[in-house]
Amino acid sequence: MHKICFLTLLFLCDTQTFAQNSAKDSIMRLVFWNVENLFDIYDDSTTNDDAFTPHGENHWTARRYRTKLNHLCKTLVAMGENSDGSFEMPIIVGLAEIENDRVLRDLCLGTPLRRYGYKFVHYDSPDRRGIDNALLYRKAFYQPFFCQAISLSDSSAGFYTRDILLVEGVTRAGDTIIVLVNHFPSKRGGTTAEQWRMQSAQKLRYTMDTLSLLHPNAAIIVTGDFNASPDEESIRNGLMQGKEDFENLMEHIKTGRGSYQYQGYWSCIDQIIVSSNLIKSCIKSQLKITRKEGGIFDAPFLLIDDDKNLSKKVFRTYLAMKYLGGYSDHLPVYIELKRVD
Repeated sequence: MHKICFLTLLFLCDTQTFAQNSAKDSIMRLVFWNVENLFDIYDDSTTNDDAFTPHGENHWTARRYRTKLNHLCKTLVAMGENSDGSFEMPIIVGLAEIENDRVLRDLCLGTPLRRYGYKFVHYDSPDRRGIDNALLYRKAFYQPFFCQAISLSDSSAGFYTRDILLVEGVTRAGDTIIVLVNHFPSKRGGTTAEQWRMQSAQKLRYTMDTLSLLHPNAAIIVTGDFNASPDEESIRNGLMQGKEDFENLMEHIKTGRGSYQYQGYWSCIDQIIVSSNLIKSCIKSQLKITRKEGGIFDAPFLLIDDDKNLSKKVFRTYLAMKYLGGYSDHLPVYIELKRVD
């Protein structure tokens, strides 16, 4: 059964204050980032998180945990520089590989992010490792009024994975933005894993189509780690299905660039898909994307030298069980929206 969280009371209580801040937002940046195992240091008996404890095989200590939180904060602050030269922190940040509410509170309140007023939406999913999806949002700019966790698991087949996180909200200028945060099954498992990714893609597509019918003028943004490139079967034929009412902004990324690197090869398994009303001027909408290509945030501090391939690679936190002290094994991806009247 889906878990549902109605935020109507919170929304109504804040409406007056929110309306007072209804000045037009010039640029709004929305981010997705798989942050590579953001675990606290405590053992959860209900999940397989033993490796991420002080005495586990990864020797995940309070110092390493604090370093990880500060790295994530540094990256999001660095992403505050908009394309028009102004500074504004991202108003919405989708996250993957989050363990629980505690790590989100520590990130939002225990680092310099606290000065930017981030809140979060999160549900525990049945993933055996205990990793979930989450959404950070700046309360002064965006207020959720409905949220839901949509299950992709199949208990009869013994298959448990991350839920889709659905968040519907409104900006301070009155625009409805609906976000779907995903983390599809990994490629471990070959053909069987591909079948689960295809099934996940089809369920996500059904959700996208339903939302389009219910909210034809809303900005619908689908993002996540899909563990497949835009040209792979689960994305091309499962999720996109050749329709024109949504567009995958990572299809336009040139070969040799990407958000994830495997054996020296870059790919865009982290993607942002948007409803066509953010692109086509013939459809009524006051929100538009600033460019028809998703951005990949590849600041120098997120990369290190790759001597084997004579290039750069992602500065990750762990390589297997070896602690490297980096940021994540994925780069953040983002889009920018602007209001047009």
